Amino acid sequence: MLIKIAIVIVLLLIVGSLFSALFYLVKDSGSGKRTAKALTVRITLSLTLFLLLMLGYYTGVIGHFSP
Repeated sequence: MLIKIAIVIVLLLIVGSLFSALFYLVKDSGSGKRTAKALTVRITLSLTLFLLLMLGYYTGVIGHFSP
């Protein structure tokens, strides 16, 4: 259950990072480094999410369960 909560939290952080990148893109007119940094954070969070999903699948916490 803990890994499912972590996955949801990472998903929310990814969406938050994406919106912050959009905000910096509009505010800085695309010429600032803050947009690139926010998108780098999003990529890192996406890789973390992928690793959490793989860990959950291999440990059997998440996956396809047939009745």
